[in-house]
Amino acid sequence: MHQYLFFIGDFPIRSYGLILSLSIFLATGAGYFFAKVDGRGYEKYLIDIGIIGGFFGLLGARLWDVFFFDWHYYKNHLTEILNVWQGGMAVQGGLILATIAVVIYAKKKNLDVLHLADLLAPAMILGQALGRCANFLNGDAFGAPTNENFGILYPSTTLAHRIYGDQPLYPAEVWECQLDIVIFSLLLIFRCTNYFKGQCFALYVMLYSVARFFLEYFRGDYNQLIFGILKSAQMTSVIAFTSALIAFIYFRIKFSK
Repeated sequence: MHQYLFFIGDFPIRSYGLILSLSIFLATGAGYFFAKVDGRGYEKYLIDIGIIGGFFGLLGARLWDVFFFDWHYYKNHLTEILNVWQGGMAVQGGLILATIAVVIYAKKKNLDVLHLADLLAPAMILGQALGRCANFLNGDAFGAPTNENFGILYPSTTLAHRIYGDQPLYPAEVWECQLDIVIFSLLLIFRCTNYFKGQCFALYVMLYSVARFFLEYFRGDYNQLIFGILKSAQMTSVIAFTSALIAFIYFRIKFSK
């Protein structure tokens, strides 16, 4: 695990930023490929979509984490809000803001939003998988202590070590990366079926919500419970899954006619 690749003077080149940038680039490339194969000409918009989605995804992920998880700290350290390398990027917040931004762009370009969402769903989960690799290299989005003789030991420079020291932790971010790749494969298989418009994106939301819900039991970075029952990410997952399931059924009823 190397947080810093090299330094230019006193300026660090961080593996976190490099891998995160690479995840956006590769997700955009995958989206371009799916749009090109689709044959509707949507690929000519993919560079713009990648830039818009990447920017607002990063912004949403950071602001979601700052205001919903760490506001008690950042309200007294406002100049550190954009210091993403300190740890603190909420995937769900990034997906929400990126989706809103891309939908607005698609409507301005008179694109079929649901069809575009189906095209981009596999690319989005692929980008998330690579993004978790960045979390692992940075030592954030880490797991809870295993209380056994197995787990990840993080370097002293990481947030995980500052919180848990030399305790072995569950590889939560690694497991999420692996599950995201499984979801990516399942979405590709689903796209080979006679699905109805909008269902691929709805399935993506459902599958990721299920994975994230159960992974939260192994996460160690946030432990506060809402109403003493679920973590905030689990609550968001429940809402997202329910909404996506309703949409999945609705699209089948609507477009089957």
